[in-house]
Amino acid sequence: MDGNGRWAESRGLPRVKGHHQGVNAVRKVVKYCGDIGVERLTLFALSSENKGRPKEEVKWLLKLFLATLKLEVNKLNKANVCLEVIGDMSMFGKQLQEGVASAEKLLSSNTGLKLVIAANYGGKWDITQAVRKIAELNKSGGVRTSAIDESLIAQHLCLSGSPVDLLIRTSGEQRISNFLLWQLAYSELYFTDTFWPDFDERCLEEALQSFEGRARRFGR
Repeated sequence: MDGNGRWAESRGLPRVKGHHQGVNAVRKVVKYCGDIGVERLTLFALSSENKGRPKEEVKWLLKLFLATLKLEVNKLNKANVCLEVIGDMSMFGKQLQEGVASAEKLLSSNTGLKLVIAANYGGKWDITQAVRKIAELNKSGGVRTSAIDESLIAQHLCLSGSPVDLLIRTSGEQRISNFLLWQLAYSELYFTDTFWPDFDERCLEEALQSFEGRARRFGR
């Protein structure tokens, strides 16, 4: 979800105003995906590299994340949305970690849209943490080296290594930026110049129409 800061700067506003407006775009997209039957929507909310941004902006982003979570969780529950947060939670304070755990528990039995929020997430981190888990299993005798294959690695990745059908990146940038590196192996990529705060149902429909017109061969 790229372009919040630039959206604000283009209007002479503080960058944080762009992040606040970006939350409204999230509401629209989540509702629309639920309405049309999308099974899973993963939103890249905060990358592991975002920690390099100005401290005040990162601090504000984390506060916004917690405030939005508290504000939206009951609405998500009524909409039958299931929630999962992926990423390295160690950088988050106790209050945010407890808020995430509480929201995930409340929404865990819902059967509608699976909403995944990637926070302090990086694709390289994802693969590294999977390798560490498997190394520990190997060390304890829980798995033989000869049994380590793509399937086993995928089981220990976020999203359980499930492939992503379509990646949408807003704001005109045309790169993956360390997002779901394993899961994106054969994804269709869609880039739009629209800043995230302006991304709405019409924009998403255009991306889906582009996806529907592609021939997916998965390397074959």
